[in-house]
Amino acid sequence: MKAYLVKTPKLVSRLFPKRLWAFTNKKNTVFLTFDDGPIPEVTPWVLKQLKKHNAKATFFCIGDNVKKHPHVFKQVIKEEHGIGNHTYNHINGWKNATQTYIQNIEKFEKEVPIKTILFRPPYGKITSKQAKKLIERGYKIVMWDILSADFDTSISKEKCVSNVLNNIEEGSIVVFHDSLKSFKKLNYVLPRVLEYINKKGWQCEAIR
Repeated sequence: MKAYLVKTPKLVSRLFPKRLWAFTNKKNTVFLTFDDGPIPEVTPWVLKQLKKHNAKATFFCIGDNVKKHPHVFKQVIKEEHGIGNHTYNHINGWKNATQTYIQNIEKFEKEVPIKTILFRPPYGKITSKQAKKLIERGYKIVMWDILSADFDTSISKEKCVSNVLNNIEEGSIVVFHDSLKSFKKLNYVLPRVLEYINKKGWQCEAIR
């Protein structure tokens, strides 16, 4: 299993206060997010589950996937979910020069037919210089306080559920992935998480 934190420590959010980790002032509300789509094999299923529970979410899209599957992207927009920039080619900020990284984000801006100020770095990896440039451009960098780890092939679907349910609280931002790699776990986890949220009497809102 790769090293990562399921629950973001408070210290991390304090070290990077200009990035959004959770909504501490939101009562009875949680924020589900989906990275790496849209793709026709998974995203429509996610939308169906959200609609079933009257839930809104935020989709951090890869620009190249939007270009390949515009009909799926239009469905996300039509159902009034939030949209964020996840770069055009899912590039790693730690492995790319700032200019290259910003240009890839700009390519998303040019190719995707909707304006958004939300940005999530792929892998959560972004340098301080890159982050500063984006904030200067008016972007809100959205991180998370709960990582479901649906991408991790070494954990069980039950562990993935417990990652979320043992840590979720009012104001939480939770990361899922509407990708083929994650779908086997997401197919099991998402309905159970949505049922739990309903039982708690919470609402799922999009980040705007």
